[in-house]
Amino acid sequence: MKSTLRWFARTCAALAALSLLRTSAPGPAAAADAAATGPVLVTKLDGAVSPAMQDHLVQALERAARERAAALVLEIDTPGGLESSMRVMAGRILDSERPVIAWVTPSGAHAASAGVFLVMASDVAAMSPATNIGAATPISMQGPMDSTLSRKATNDAAAFARTLAAQRRRNAAWAEDAVRRAVAISETEAVRESVVDFVAGDLADLLAKADGRAWHRSSAYGPIAVKGVPVVRIEPGFRIRLIGHLADPNIAYLLMMLGIYGLIFELQNPGSILPGIVGGISLVLALFALSALPVATAGVALLVLGAVFLVAETQVTSHGLLGAGGALALLLGGLLLFQPGTVKVALPVLLGATGVTFACFLALGAAALRARRLPQATGAAALVGKRVRALDRLAPSGRVKLGDETWNATSEAPAEPGETLVVIEVKGLTLSVRPSKE
Repeated sequence: MKSTLRWFARTCAALAALSLLRTSAPGPAAAADAAATGPVLVTKLDGAVSPAMQDHLVQALERAARERAAALVLEIDTPGGLESSMRVMAGRILDSERPVIAWVTPSGAHAASAGVFLVMASDVAAMSPATNIGAATPISMQGPMDSTLSRKATNDAAAFARTLAAQRRRNAAWAEDAVRRAVAISETEAVRESVVDFVAGDLADLLAKADGRAWHRSSAYGPIAVKGVPVVRIEPGFRIRLIGHLADPNIAYLLMMLGIYGLIFELQNPGSILPGIVGGISLVLALFALSALPVATAGVALLVLGAVFLVAETQVTSHGLLGAGGALALLLGGLLLFQPGTVKVALPVLLGATGVTFACFLALGAAALRARRLPQATGAAALVGKRVRALDRLAPSGRVKLGDETWNATSEAPAEPGETLVVIEVKGLTLSVRPSKE
């Protein structure tokens, strides 16, 4: 009896185990779920990794899932960017319902810093000829980190890079070196080191080489099937394009300059309003753009110092010296604005902005020198040539408005109320005026 019970218990256990294996193993349903019915979607990840790029990628992944795309191709060319955005993007690629193909393109492009993680997270990784990948050492957006923080950030990033590479069966040791030693390699070296899968010269070549490669998720698996599938490009929306343009280092620098000039002109001409509005908006946009870029403390300090010098030039007679010093500080600030080895302001942009600043403030200095050499008019003589507005009908006598003051006046020709006149002589408390020719 006992042997019969033992046999029955073993049989039940074996059946339960077999049932569990059949349930957990990926079967036809999982393979069917991986089948694509939509097109190959292609989109660009071009520029700094930022919240705008993150939003664009999320939208592209959601569309790929919604349309059951055969694959989503990411054309990558980035110097890196925000770690927070990179981690969200890499996580969404790992969890994507459809296969993701990362392609560093066009020739001359690179996947640096945060871009390395995006390539590592993708199901298939490829590069165009004459491209490179690597240099993923963390850089603080607020300037140099102390040794402890730097070590913690580096260890964290290295572990993440190693995890992504292992997940996609790529070279985890190289991924860690890209973080710890900032190594960078060309496309041919990347294929040889098993960092990427292959080199592709164009989109057709990319899809031909990606076709048939395996991809898998917890809920689906199967070969990538992109042969003969229509290709649809995804363009970012207006909001994402706008934010992406603002994050361009050249645009950020020019917005900063426009903001400084606007506020200076407002201080020099109080009440003009428009320069202050334009300058304030430009400064806010510039600060937003710089928040998504790896700025250096020294560069920001020089920009602030340059702005202070330029404002002081409008308040202090320095014959253009403060203005020239401010322009030089702005030039040096632009050169040192971003962390070395990341992004930079184009030299023509720097020289153009500096040249305009030099020209404006040297002109102001020359005008100030000329004004100092002119004889100073005082008392009644200072009123000659001033414009006034008629308050009464002058035929020939009446009242006129000079600044905030009301004067008695006589006109050599009849004048109607509101007409503009010019002072030609002052006789006691009465002005002699004539109609203005303008």
